[in-house]
Amino acid sequence: MIDWQNIDTVLLDMDGTLLDLHFDNYFWLHHLPQRYSDAHNVPLEEAQEHIHQKIAALEGTLQWYCLDHWSELMRMDIPALKHEIKHKIQIRPHAERFLQALKKQGKKLVLITNSHPAGLELKMQVTEIDRWLDIIISSHQFQSPKEDLRFWQQLQLEEPFDPKRSVFIDDSPRILKSGQSYGIKHLVCITRPDSQKPAHDSGPFIGVSDFDELLPELENESVCPTRH
Repeated sequence: MIDWQNIDTVLLDMDGTLLDLHFDNYFWLHHLPQRYSDAHNVPLEEAQEHIHQKIAALEGTLQWYCLDHWSELMRMDIPALKHEIKHKIQIRPHAERFLQALKKQGKKLVLITNSHPAGLELKMQVTEIDRWLDIIISSHQFQSPKEDLRFWQQLQLEEPFDPKRSVFIDDSPRILKSGQSYGIKHLVCITRPDSQKPAHDSGPFIGVSDFDELLPELENESVCPTRH
């Protein structure tokens, strides 16, 4: 599937890739509508429709991922509401073993996420997956989401990498296409980002439901230094 001997850098998404997307889906589709309904004294169905319209209008923009912007829109403390259900934040199956195997191979592990810094901090506190990572980048640092080529240009300036010797793993084919447009050679789509939902299509990219599908070939590689 991937010749890991030719990989120096592994670019990893967070939500739906390293972490179970169920937390985020549950928050936006269930928890926030219920809390909005309670706080603003409106029927739950009205709250759900209001939030759905806002999500649809902002999809793919940096504001879509910005918790400060959502706090203003909802007139509620969104980070605080996320803390209320932080017990739902979970690492995806085999993710830690996958990260450990990559570290043993000497790969550079770079987390690139559209997550707002407040949400990112919460998830690092709960999961502690940052102990396996070399670099953590939020697209909010660059003022451009991963869907935007400007994100990749800024990433290259911040943390130089060779697109031909890098693999990018994400659960969104739309975002993988952005990485492909920048020239990243190896692209992998997580097809079952939410453990409570069925798998989705990977589009033109390599599709895996869990990291155990990548582990055999990675763990069978002989350990050798890679160029950073």
